[in-house]
Amino acid sequence: MNQQSRDQVLALAGVFQAAALAEQLAHRGYADEVPFAVSVRSLFITDAINTESVYGGAEGVEMGLKIMRQRLSAGGQTTDFELARYVLSLTQLGVKLDRSNDMAETIANEIDRLKPTVEAHNGEGMSNQLYSELARIYKDTISYMKPKIIVQGEHGHLSNPVVVDKVRAILFAGVRSAFLWNQLGGRRWALIFQRRQTLAQVEAILSAIAE
Repeated sequence: MNQQSRDQVLALAGVFQAAALAEQLAHRGYADEVPFAVSVRSLFITDAINTESVYGGAEGVEMGLKIMRQRLSAGGQTTDFELARYVLSLTQLGVKLDRSNDMAETIANEIDRLKPTVEAHNGEGMSNQLYSELARIYKDTISYMKPKIIVQGEHGHLSNPVVVDKVRAILFAGVRSAFLWNQLGGRRWALIFQRRQTLAQVEAILSAIAE
């Protein structure tokens, strides 16, 4: 596996992970804490030495890698159309953000403004206020682009402002991963025509994590 292909798989795993976490929040009102924290923290890793370090190591997107393995092993067939819709929309938004220099710059400036707060806690103990700030940035920027992501779930959860903020924060992280994936040369058609190669890469990374 060459480094570029590995990096593409890691970034795409970040997209799948964010999509799954958004789905969890919408239906359960909470998400798996560790992958959620990793995905949100990735928004603030803007000077990473490599793709893996964006997620604190490949294990940071282990959840996303396992979901990818499941989907790719099924030959592209899935009954979880909600997750598939989120992933597709996130990848489309990542491409559009990559083409919008002004919006990307605005987002970068906003993230830089929040960085001291995150760094003061060493990335730990993120507060609801931070999720609220990330949700606001998402609303002020990405939410104006198409396709708009309509999150479906339990009304009781989606009427909770804290849950809604977390959903927007994790979708924001998903767009960040999709943006990275696009910059690394990732293309949606490759998931169709290079499914076996991608699955082999996913399996290799997961095997290395398990060692």
